[in-house]
Amino acid sequence: MTSADLVRDHTIYSCVMGSRAFGLATDGSDTDRRGVFLAPTPLFWRFEKPPTHLEGPADEQFSWELERFCELALRANPNVLECLHSPLVERIDDTGRELLSLRGAFLSRQAHQTFMRYAEGQRRKLESDVRLHGAPRWKHAMHLLRLLGSGRDLLRTGELVIDVGADRERLLAVKRGEVPWQRVEEWMTRLTAEADAVAPGSPLPPEPDRARVEDFLFRIRRVSALQSYADDEVAQRVVDGGLVR
Repeated sequence: MTSADLVRDHTIYSCVMGSRAFGLATDGSDTDRRGVFLAPTPLFWRFEKPPTHLEGPADEQFSWELERFCELALRANPNVLECLHSPLVERIDDTGRELLSLRGAFLSRQAHQTFMRYAEGQRRKLESDVRLHGAPRWKHAMHLLRLLGSGRDLLRTGELVIDVGADRERLLAVKRGEVPWQRVEEWMTRLTAEADAVAPGSPLPPEPDRARVEDFLFRIRRVSALQSYADDEVAQRVVDGGLVR
């Protein structure tokens, strides 16, 4: 089974991410696609395991195998959590719908550390660009502000909303380089401080519901194994009946 087969035949959930999902798309925006595929359980019984993630086959397309996706989501990985909350779902089956029903199980106060740690790393890169080139990559600055606002609101409300809503024009002005870097830095600092302030009293639980997610993954793997066994039994009966020569 090829990588393309896994994405084409075994995707349980796929969505559009990036600017189009964030409400920041312009005429020249790319269409970034993210997805989750379920590798058939018998593939894990071989020495060579199925991939944990795949790029393609389309441009700007990236997919995770379900178990890896769940692991990252339980660690409050910002990119993975946001994928679960995209308003632009392109493909979903019953397993994908059950995955989306678990969105709350992945959320916890760990998001404070992961969102802010990721933001800190991105901010250092922007500051390096300013020192070396006199200006940051404005598109990256815009997305960092968006992430900081999203993380703050998640901690404040317990819900992850990735569309920027009323902040769209302010953020696009940053992307166009119309906002001085000093003001952008002040905005980033304010959002970080606000996230730090609300984190201790966040309505989010201290830890994600790992047991609930693990139960889901176990059941899905078991169903996949039983389905593969049933398919093999049918195929063998066809051969034994002389219908395949």
